[in-house]
Amino acid sequence: MENARLTNRALLLPYLLPYLLYTGIAAIPRAWLGPELNYGARLVATAAALTWFWRRYAPLRGPHAPWLSVLIGIAVGLVGSALWIALLHPFVVRGGEAWSAPSFWLRALSAGTLVPLFEEWLLRGYVLRLAVQWVRARRAGAADAFDQAFERSSIDQVEPGAWTPLAIAISTTLFTLGHASSEWAAAAAYGLLMAGLWILRKDLLSCVAAHAATNISLAFYVRATGHWALW
Repeated sequence: MENARLTNRALLLPYLLPYLLYTGIAAIPRAWLGPELNYGARLVATAAALTWFWRRYAPLRGPHAPWLSVLIGIAVGLVGSALWIALLHPFVVRGGEAWSAPSFWLRALSAGTLVPLFEEWLLRGYVLRLAVQWVRARRAGAADAFDQAFERSSIDQVEPGAWTPLAIAISTTLFTLGHASSEWAAAAAYGLLMAGLWILRKDLLSCVAAHAATNISLAFYVRATGHWALW
């Protein structure tokens, strides 16, 4: 594979850039860029980055049947949606400002397609496996364990489903910190759920399917209930 010739340092930009573009555009004040244009810009910029670096990314499929991974992922994602709502509910005020129809559909589109891809590739595909390599280098007695993992190794050398407690803790913590403080409990629980799915199915496809199912079901839940603060 082409990626086998690339170190984790070289792979950092392809995995990180879509996330930075998405969150960077999201941070633009509404007075400068309205919600519809903001989400449109996120869709275009993030999709362009994912397309440009597509050959750099780890395979989504693992050793098991992909159709079963998708089905299991969707089922786990619906459980994750209920878990997210239950854990976030105590920290938000019911209601919230409703999104316009164009804003809702643009957000649902990005949350159900692009976000699951770039977040799972970054958190479970890159960060977790880089952390696994770092832990393994430390256990092997390497004095420069992180340098060895980051500068001289490739995450594509890590077998699907590989994990260590520390690797899960690191990836889950970073996933959690990427959310608002009111969402930390929900995000931490969800990050652990996705890590468990990675271990169980040994692929990223199930994690992406779960993440998409969670985001889409959450979008329609808040639209149906009017509890917009949950999204």
